[in-house]
Amino acid sequence: MLGRAGEGPGRLRSRLTVTRGGRPLLDQELICGPGAPAGWDGPAGLAGHRAVGQLVVVDPAFEENPVPAGMLGELAAVTPLAGPAVLVTALAPDALRLRALLDEAASVHGW
Repeated sequence: MLGRAGEGPGRLRSRLTVTRGGRPLLDQELICGPGAPAGWDGPAGLAGHRAVGQLVVVDPAFEENPVPAGMLGELAAVTPLAGPAVLVTALAPDALRLRALLDEAASVHGW
């Protein structure tokens, strides 16, 4: 969450590292808000939204049936990862809607 309703934005720095069997599946860092690298220090970086979140699912079944890349509505992207895994990244106006988007992704894909 980048600030509460009616407040100025906060700063978010998040690093997500996932390994499986000692091999990296995902190593990603996100920095946005005041003081972030150019382009992520203003509202354009999150398209005016105040919440960003991710869901990572690692499942050996994805080796036989990989999850296809795609969008889930206008605010969530589904990205298959090697490993086998999938990453869902979503933007939302608030934490409640963010949670709903990530729950929807899990439900649509049966996770």
